[in-house]
Amino acid sequence: MEPLVAEIERSFAEIERQLGDPELIADQKRYAEVARRHKQLSRAHELAQRWRALTAQQEEASELLSDSDEEIRALAQEQLTEAREELPGLEEEIRTEMLERDPADDKDVIVEIRAGTGGDEAALFAGDLFQMLTRYAEQRGFKTDVLTVAGGDAGGYKEITFEIRGDGAYSVFKYESGVHRVQRVPATESQGRIHTSTATVAVLPEAEEVDVDVNPTDLRIDVFRSGGHGGQSVNTTDSAVRITHLPTGLVVTCQDERSQLQNKDRAMKILRARLFEAERERAQQEASAARLSQIGTGERSEKIRTYNYPQNRATDHRVNLDRSLETVLAGNLQPFTDALAAEERRLQLAAAGTRAASPA
Repeated sequence: MEPLVAEIERSFAEIERQLGDPELIADQKRYAEVARRHKQLSRAHELAQRWRALTAQQEEASELLSDSDEEIRALAQEQLTEAREELPGLEEEIRTEMLERDPADDKDVIVEIRAGTGGDEAALFAGDLFQMLTRYAEQRGFKTDVLTVAGGDAGGYKEITFEIRGDGAYSVFKYESGVHRVQRVPATESQGRIHTSTATVAVLPEAEEVDVDVNPTDLRIDVFRSGGHGGQSVNTTDSAVRITHLPTGLVVTCQDERSQLQNKDRAMKILRARLFEAERERAQQEASAARLSQIGTGERSEKIRTYNYPQNRATDHRVNLDRSLETVLAGNLQPFTDALAAEERRLQLAAAGTRAASPA
């Protein structure tokens, strides 16, 4: 543990030195990276300082056990017991804190929900998922804002994109990425048969301009007249915006705002997030063949959770955890988040242990 604590102290001191460097402050991208690292290391540094204090207390108490004064020996034994009880848990906390973290964990997120198999019922389910996720965001104190909407013919959404803003939003909502499945009797089903429908959730860390360098010459921007939504007047100006990123073929369309500038800003926000995520996935695949972050992000083709109405049960298949369907749809996703985060840490610690035990 001593080498790890020493490394934390050295790294923290070096980062604090860098933050005071005028050249770093002039480089926005590097400064953002160092500031993010400083924030991540702060908790580990606090734990390391506590470890220093406890180990010093343990050494001092051990020496005092041979003192001739009975009261001093009793106090020394009490302090020694206290240190021995706290140190194992503290050391585990330090190891966990020093696991490689996803640099996107502190970012805001853009969430895209798309109806999958099941027609109108899938669109209705997409609407249920939107309500569930926004309720969870509200419970966590996060802010939400709808970016684009494509309504379903019978209600719900064929597709809806929204952002969630708040400290550590990605670290919470990344576990919702994947295929969600619902089993229930649709309102239009006269025979009472249970149907299975799906919706796909993609959770993207929101990218700042310093995260993604988008060359304006790589963009084709088209404007057109918005079609409007049910109950709204059709826009009579060319306010809708379609942005095509020519190198990748990514296309983002926004027409929900009356202002062309607002629609362009929203489309660029979504495009940057998609480009950022594509680059992250490429880097992760290159860095590791056995990608431990699978538990955290979820493959978009992977069935991650089933919502079973007849049994009033929601099951997360990644950690085999069941919860009441009613409470889950009301936004109580904390048990799933906690279990998935714990499993991610367990896998990382196991991998770190394996690497440490392997011969050089």
